[in-house]
Amino acid sequence: MAQFMKNTGQIWRCGNLYRTSRYESLGLGSYQDSYILNVCAHPGITQEGLSKLIYIHKSNVARQLGSLEEKGFIRRETDPSDKRNMLVYPTEKAYAVLDEIKRVNAEWDRIMLEGFSEEEREEVERLAALLAERAKKIIEKEEKTEDKR
Repeated sequence: MAQFMKNTGQIWRCGNLYRTSRYESLGLGSYQDSYILNVCAHPGITQEGLSKLIYIHKSNVARQLGSLEEKGFIRRETDPSDKRNMLVYPTEKAYAVLDEIKRVNAEWDRIMLEGFSEEEREEVERLAALLAERAKKIIEKEEKTEDKR
């Protein structure tokens, strides 16, 4: 089991390299696809809400959203009901690349599971979902502990 983190990291980094090469013509980096997917799915989400949704530190979310705003993929507005919050909305440019992002992600999934039987694919999906839920619970527990400090 000592190789679990190494293998997980390698899969993630290889996926990023794959997506980066596919997104180059769109003007996106591999890390930015999750922002576009989630902002399009939740127009008007707060920056903090997006941070919690995708499990990325608030400062990194702010930086990536700044880049996406400069490129014309999103727009941010101050929340009229709470001036401390920034609301994030997709632009037409974000909606225009949405299908391509979904296609590239599906293509990566297909390539990664090529040669696996249907049962093996289902087992990989099941185990990955279990691990993701466990990881989220660990982080949520850590955040609650930090809030108490």
